[in-house]
Amino acid sequence: MQPDEHNKTPKENPGYETSDANVPGVVVFLTALALSLIVFFFFCYGMGKVINYALEKRDGSTDHWHKQVDTKALGNMATSPEMQQKLAEMTQHFPTPRLQTDDGNQDVADLHAREDLLLENYSWINESQGQVRIPIELAMQLIAERGLPVTTPSATNAPLLTGETKPEIAIPLTNGFARTAYEQEQLEVIQKVVGK
Repeated sequence: MQPDEHNKTPKENPGYETSDANVPGVVVFLTALALSLIVFFFFCYGMGKVINYALEKRDGSTDHWHKQVDTKALGNMATSPEMQQKLAEMTQHFPTPRLQTDDGNQDVADLHAREDLLLENYSWINESQGQVRIPIELAMQLIAERGLPVTTPSATNAPLLTGETKPEIAIPLTNGFARTAYEQEQLEVIQKVVGK
């Protein structure tokens, strides 16, 4: 090889663009793109009108339940008493149950207030029989002083019905690792009887 061959550049590849950009082709492409966007816009607009017309035809005429409310007059729905008052005025004509405007916090507060009235005050249960509901603090104090009422064991000694037998509990109920109080009592009774 001769050193001059490396320095030569072939004529087919001069190292730069030999022709300019195809300006008419770029203009045609951009024009077609703009026209397709315009056609697509009008197509979507027309489809929206057709869909809205079909929905209005299906839903029937506008009545007081479906009328549009102008919400621009309300402004932003901030959590302020003024806004909640406006919203409450707007919803007063709806029958119950109404939408809760405060996540139910007021309903829970009202429920607790009614419960507190029953728990902290005297009230009649049955006025004709003289039954009175007493405050819970007084009721707890009376139970602490007097204790709970004791039930009579007559229900446990009730006569057996036809075909019933008195249940017998086999000892031991457990494997002996942790005996129940009933098992311990029965074992003590058996030891007393055997021990005599």
